[in-house]
This record gives sequence, structure tokens and C-alpha cells, in this order.
Amino acid sequence: MKRCFVILSLLVTLPAFAESGDVNPMFGADNENSIALYVGQGTGPGSLFKLVDPFLWEFEPMTNLMLQYSQPVSVFRLPSRINATFVQNLGYGHDSGLSFMAIGVSWDVAFLQWRGFYIGAGIGPYMRDSRDRYVESRLVFGERVFIGKNIGNDWHIEFFTQHFSNGDFTEINRGFNFTGLSVSYSF
Repeated sequence: MKRCFVILSLLVTLPAFAESGDVNPMFGADNENSIALYVGQGTGPGSLFKLVDPFLWEFEPMTNLMLQYSQPVSVFRLPSRINATFVQNLGYGHDSGLSFMAIGVSWDVAFLQWRGFYIGAGIGPYMRDSRDRYVESRLVFGERVFIGKNIGNDWHIEFFTQHFSNGDFTEINRGFNFTGLSVSYSF
């Protein structure tokens, strides 16, 4: 419970330290669209805390590929983006039964930006094409934490961790966790 309180407190206070300005750090000046490719490695099933605690990661034979289209928005005056995402999870070896495709929408908010770097989090629902032994339902929610860097006005890279689960709507809900890199082009 203390861990949840600390994380929530940080997320609430971080906007006070954000740089002011009209440029969304996830898009650059005068850009209204973005295409991104995310590549992530499976870090084991389990709770949402695996997003922020690398000591809990258990690398396993799963690769997650996401293609994302985004547009800039703002949430409580914070720079944000709304995303349409196609997801392909590839389980291999003994985890080949954990492969799935999904589509979803999500919202990401940049809480802190400084000298081209930004830190944020996002959430959204996704609909999968199958059920498996990790998550019994086809509807899952994706939570993401990311640190990004602007490479010029149009290119951005991000280190991210992402968790997919169904919020305990079903009895089987081990969840999927991933960490990886993304590259995006804004135009």
C-alpha cells in the first residue's frame, strides 16, 4: 500500500515541474500525427508493479510488436496523445500458446518534460483474438510507463514498460509484462 501511495503522490506532483510551452514533447513543433513502432521483450507474468521494479522482471520467450498511430491532445493542460494500436504478441518455445493479436486505443500523458526528455504513463482497453493460460478474457487493459527523448523535431525514441491484464474480471489473470524500445516519426 505504501508503494501505491508513493507512486500516486509522484504522479500528482510531477506536473508542477514540467516545462511550460505549447509544444507537445511527443510530437514536436507543428506536427499533428505520429507513427510509432514498439518492440518489447516479455518480462514475465504478474502484477502491475513489474512496470516500475526491474528486480521483479523474469525474461521469458515472448516478443511484443506494436504499431501505433497517434494524435496530440491535452489532459488537464498536460501534453498527451491518443493512440490507435495494433498489437502482435509472439510467444515461442514452450510459451507458443501465448501468441495473440489485439487492437486498442490508449491515452498517454507526459507528466514531466525537460531538455528534450519526457516521462509519462498511459492506459487503454485492447481486444485480443484469443484467450490463454495467462489471461482468460479477450478484453484486456494496457498500462504503460515510458521515458522518451526527442531526436530532432520529427523523430522520438522511448524506453517503455507495459502491462496487459483484465483487472481481475476473470479468475485467471496472470497478466503480460513487457519492456522495450520504440521509435516514432511525427508529421
